[in-house]
Amino acid sequence: MSDVQWHKSSYSGGSHQDCVEVAEGATHTLVRDTRHRDHGHLALTNPAWTALLTTLKSNR
Repeated sequence: MSDVQWHKSSYSGGSHQDCVEVAEGATHTLVRDTRHRDHGHLALTNPAWTALLTTLKSNR
């Protein structure tokens, strides 16, 4: 897991307190809380990640 390239999601709020980091791979997207990296991460298939973002955008 050390070769994973994490970056702050563009969907994170402007606050430094509510940040989500993502790492995109060929088949999965990993998601973690920036402040609690030691709590692990979620692994979503890329289609599931796309569906989640689509749902979130439609509920704004």
